Amino acid sequence: MAKKRPQTKATRPQLTDEEIPVVGAREPCPCGSGRRYKACHGRAAAQAATELVHRPFEGLPGECDWVALRELVPAATAELTLKEGLPEGVPSVTLATVLPMAWPALRRDDGSVLLGLQNDTASGDISRDLADTLLRALEAQPGTPVKGRRAPADGPRLQDLLDPKAPFEPVVHPGFEFWVPDPENATPDVTASLERANAAAIPTVKLQGVDAAYWCETPEKNHLRWVMPHLEERLLDALARLHAAGRSSLGEGTRLVGSFRAHGLTVPVWDLPSGVTADDIEKPAAEFAERLAAALATDAPLTADERRARGGLTNRQVTLS
Repeated sequence: MAKKRPQTKATRPQLTDEEIPVVGAREPCPCGSGRRYKACHGRAAAQAATELVHRPFEGLPGECDWVALRELVPAATAELTLKEGLPEGVPSVTLATVLPMAWPALRRDDGSVLLGLQNDTASGDISRDLADTLLRALEAQPGTPVKGRRAPADGPRLQDLLDPKAPFEPVVHPGFEFWVPDPENATPDVTASLERANAAAIPTVKLQGVDAAYWCETPEKNHLRWVMPHLEERLLDALARLHAAGRSSLGEGTRLVGSFRAHGLTVPVWDLPSGVTADDIEKPAAEFAERLAAALATDAPLTADERRARGGLTNRQVTLS
């Protein structure tokens, strides 16, 4: 019998991973492997989209305030400055804690953009999702909201779009009137929505003497929640030293009760008597900042009492994100 002639296959152009286009999960992978996209290059793309970024706001000016506005503050805004400047027809870009109907973003009638921060995101990188929403808002028609979606895995992040030298200065509002330019002449539906949102908002004030510390009022007691940039383990050691020495309070009737963990940062929380206002806590907070700086500079091993204090603080830590 004659031997079969070997089959020759046409050579396919070799594509790099960056050149593989995104296709449907069940379609053949464009790389030519013969496998479905989801079992080939789609697997890496999906992993990149869902991999959690623990500090999504790292590298942005005011990282601690970004965390506070994302997790702790009901109603606040901050003006954003773009690296490339504002596009024509966009007079301003403003970050807002939350927008009506939980919209990810809104292009107002005058062309200005509101970017919502307290929204569920489709991937594990909040910064990438927000950047994608911002770019789409800049191109949206005036007077329209922007819907959420999963950002491309290779899309830009906020760190790529925002000017790193521009200050980040949050303004805390007593309510959500910033949603509409003229709330007194708003429609009945908008007025009702504002009333519901304002009724649910916890009164909150940003301290002026220290960074990223927010006083809030609740029916039973007040609180101070202070987002700090220090490495978690070192901060907990320093707090434990102060707590064991009886120097962790902010004055009579106040108490360090634990901390939150949010977006890679630690947020110590103090209980305050209901009569203690934000103004009352300004000086004690500044004095505590000095004590904390000294404790952070100490490298000595924790004593037995300090280790017990640290264990108590760790047991009362709650993860928000």
